[in-house]
Amino acid sequence: MVGAKPGMARNEQYDVPQKVSAGNFCTRVIAVTSGKGGVGKTNLTVNLAIALGMAGSRVLVVDADLGMANVDVVLGSRSKTHLLNLLEDGTELSDVLQEGPYGVRYISGGSGIEKAAAFTYEERQRLMGKLSACAELADIILVDTGAGLGKNVMDFILAADEVVLVTTPEPTALTDAYAVMKAYSMYTATKNLKLVVNRVYDEAESREVVAKLQQTADRFLGMPLECLGYIFEDSAVMRSVRQQKPFVAVQPHSVAARCIQGLANSVLYGSRMTVKRGWKGFLKQIFRF
Repeated sequence: MVGAKPGMARNEQYDVPQKVSAGNFCTRVIAVTSGKGGVGKTNLTVNLAIALGMAGSRVLVVDADLGMANVDVVLGSRSKTHLLNLLEDGTELSDVLQEGPYGVRYISGGSGIEKAAAFTYEERQRLMGKLSACAELADIILVDTGAGLGKNVMDFILAADEVVLVTTPEPTALTDAYAVMKAYSMYTATKNLKLVVNRVYDEAESREVVAKLQQTADRFLGMPLECLGYIFEDSAVMRSVRQQKPFVAVQPHSVAARCIQGLANSVLYGSRMTVKRGWKGFLKQIFRF
């Protein structure tokens, strides 16, 4: 299957996660991150959200790439409100939720979460109270983090139950991806990080990249590294970026779109769903409760 992890068998051989009722602790929180910018992380996040929505999941994207508003750019939209507006009296979650294609909703982070450490207890409590309702609106919450090893980025990936690390075959991207893997392995006891290789020219190149990182992770970090999938280089992606329209929506039959659909299947059916913190636990860690 295009986009599935190299060597992956058909989906029927995997445990299919059971559907969970809205609003309970089983809402999946997946942080999408990268070692460096320019590897297609936000584009992947938005298109994966749409593919998951097309597969029947309720999806919410939180743009936590602070100050960049890249989700807006990919969708060709402009958010008038962001997370920090929730501190205002009379502003509710519905006021900062933006509507995207195929029912996918998103929240612009702005600089709200970046300032979390400076918030008063009352401000953090207010934000948590309003954001907690996100779990009632989504089966899966994708948190699009910034790139690199900044404190805010690490806070997000350590607070999430699941982490997707995006890289490309370029040596600098692989070096920076390993740096993220190393930091992640040092600061979390429960490791749940999966790899996506973007912009590969053939499956053999993807297998080579995955094998290198898996061997390095095993030898130096003692950490298992599963590959969620890969995405082929495709001119449809660049065309959609210029149009500011997600390629899964406007080029659904392109090679890259089919890869994304394969990734969505891997997310939904590739392994048994394990949720430890959930959305409320994620917020508690981010806001230091």
